[in-house]
Order: sequence, then C-alpha cells, then structure tokens
Amino acid sequence: MAASEGIAALSRAYRAGQTTPVDVVQAALARIAARDPVLNAFADPMAAQAMAQAEAMTAAQAAGQAAGPLFGIPVAVKDLIEVAGAPTGYGTMAVPPRVAARDAALVARLRAAGAIIMGKTNLLEYAYGVAHPAIGQTNNPHDPTRTAGGSSGGSAAAVADGIVPLAVGTDTGGSIRIPAAYCGIVGMKPTFGLVPLDGVFPLSWSLDHAGPLARSVEDAAALLAVLADRPIVLADAGLDGLRIGIVRRHVSSTPLGRDVTRLFEAAMARLEAAGARLVEVDHPMLAEANARLISILMPEASVIHAELFAQNPDGYAPGTRQQIVAGFDIPATEHVRALRFQRAFRDAVEGMFATCDVLAAPAVPFVAPIEDPEIAEGEDSEMLASGFANVSGHPALSLPCGMAGQLPAGLQLVGPFGDDAGLLSVARTIESALQAS
Repeated sequence: MAASEGIAALSRAYRAGQTTPVDVVQAALARIAARDPVLNAFADPMAAQAMAQAEAMTAAQAAGQAAGPLFGIPVAVKDLIEVAGAPTGYGTMAVPPRVAARDAALVARLRAAGAIIMGKTNLLEYAYGVAHPAIGQTNNPHDPTRTAGGSSGGSAAAVADGIVPLAVGTDTGGSIRIPAAYCGIVGMKPTFGLVPLDGVFPLSWSLDHAGPLARSVEDAAALLAVLADRPIVLADAGLDGLRIGIVRRHVSSTPLGRDVTRLFEAAMARLEAAGARLVEVDHPMLAEANARLISILMPEASVIHAELFAQNPDGYAPGTRQQIVAGFDIPATEHVRALRFQRAFRDAVEGMFATCDVLAAPAVPFVAPIEDPEIAEGEDSEMLASGFANVSGHPALSLPCGMAGQLPAGLQLVGPFGDDAGLLSVARTIESALQAS
C-alpha cells in the first residue's frame, strides 16, 4: 500500500498487517525519485531519517505497540519549519541551509502522534511570494508547465501527486489555500493562534498561520487535531437549511476569472438544490482588507529580514529583494492604521455570521497560472478572496469544486472565529455533496 492512501485506509492496513511503515516510506521515496524531477516539490526528502523512523515503527507494529492517531502516516513539512537534525533551506540563497537543533513545536506534536516526517518541501523564498531562480518554482501535478502555487506549493504538490497523504504549510495571505486550490486538494488556514509557530520562520507575526494540506476534509481535520493538540470532532452537519453566505465581491467578473466563476456558481446551485440556503453577504470593510494586509505584511517582513538583508542583499531573489526594500518605505503610521483596522475588522467579519453559517467564494479567481503572480490587490489578484481571513484571523479552507479542463478550481469556506471544528464539519458535508453530484 502506498503513501497516497488516506489516513483511515493506511491505519486499517497497518492493523491488519497488510503493510508496514517501511513499505509505505519506500513507496513514497520511489515516487519522489520518479516524480520530483518534474515537480520540484522537495527541498530534502530526508530519506535516511524517514527510513529510520519507519523501521522503528515497523518493529513497534510487529510487537503490537503501534500507537498514536497518525501512527506510520508520512507527513511532509514546509522548508521553513525546523526538523531536528535536518537542514532548513527557506527557499533562499541568502543563507546556506541550517541544520535545526530541535523540532518546531508542531513537528514535536507530529512525532508524538506517531507521524513519520517525510521530507522538507519547497516554497517561495522565505514564503514571500517569489521563487528563487536558483531553486525554481514547484510545478503543478495536473500540468507541470504551471505553478503548484505559493508559498506552500511543495507541500500541496506532494499531497496532490500521491507522494504523501498529509503535509504542513504556512499561510500569511492565502499560502495554504491558494496552492490547495491550484492542485485540487484540501488546504486549511486555522484560526489565528491555534497552531503554535515556535520553530517556524516568520513572515509577518500579525498574519502568519500554519495548517494542514490533505486530499480530504476528514484527513485535514485529523492533522489539525494533532497540530493544535486538541480534539477536532466533526459533526454530521446536513445541507438542509445550511446558510451559505456568498461573498459576491470575491467572485471575479473579469475574463480571467470566467472559468472558476462558472464552476463556483455551478457548485452553489448544486448545494442549493440539495437543501442549502444561499444568502448574499457583504461588509464595506472587506474592500480595504487586502490593502491593509499588505500594509501589515510588508513592513513586518522587512523588519524580520533587516539584519540578514543588510549582510547579503544579493543572496535574495530580485523579486524578494524588491519587496523587502518596498516594505522599508511604508510609513509607520500606515502600519499602525492597518493594525487598528485589523482589530475592528475581526469583529466586522464575525458579525457577518449573524445571517449565515459559513462564507463562500472561489478560493482563487483563476486556475493555476504559468508562474506565481506578485503580491497585489484588485479583482484579478490571486488573494482576492483569501487575504481577508488572514487579517481577521478567521478559519478558512479550500476544497475542490470542479475542473476547468485539466486544472482544478477551489471553493473557499470561512467559518466563525475559533470554530474550526464547525467549519470542517460543514466542509465535509459540502465535499460529500459535490463529489456525489
């Protein structure tokens, strides 16, 4: 049985003695060898470490000591997350890879749950929106001439291509949900602060999140429960009477977004026919959210990179270097105003749930492009729908909602602050309905 199987199937196979963690890791490494020259998804497969873990777990399995909700499940992690004894490369040439002395807090939780850490995945440089030309972008498993998305593209591609069932990414303006949409999988940005970021290199301390990528909502929930170190119990939410709030301003009306908008509208029509109630929702503060996100993200990123940038500016990709310089030019008053906006905006978004149970829009207004667009705002912005949830901190996820030719589109769902389990429950119901139709 390969690592492409989901958590439940792999766990059953382990209990039945049909496969072992060594078998699963060997299959994953074989697929990396075959596919990564095309995908460029892995910075480091961590083959020796992964096999050592698999051998120890196979011995535990033989002794009847298999334990943990993710026992023997391979999980890839983005290459700005520390894994003890493994190099962290950050997707950059500004510094050489640094071998981590300890696990990030979330990696320690994965190990405690029995997961096998299955490689460090490629990312845009320091997760800042540009692929370093010496490293290259991660390519889309559905069409390798197109990007897998950023900045967690390596994690998304590794899951979508069946190399691993689970991966961890980070999300500051959509960097889990965007590649999940491009690659046709589930990706979730949890509620702000739910998953610890100790040992994760920051981009913006006011906006950063870490979260799961998986091929199903149920698997994403299982991974989030481990990352958050708390139960995530999915309820049997029905579609009948479910109030889905359509955020119309996040639905593209331009030619670039035509295909994804069509798939989104078709998905909403199917859900309405199955009993859901569609309501239009909006708030005037949404119009400012992405501009405020940029006014928070760019100065904070420039502060984080100030010392290294002063030492080795030429080590950065030209596009990253340009963004860091631009961040230094944003006035402190603009950053402060954006932070004040952020505090009020969380309450504004929460108030939208008075008339709906979940917010919905296309996760990205278009399918995977040839290369990752620059960070921007506007109707054709990659983060048209995703950025606001980073500013407000609300839980948000992308799940597949159809194909435009050979390229997938994603449906973004956003839930009330702190109700990650409720959002995942609704998402599982919607996922099931869309798969059945």
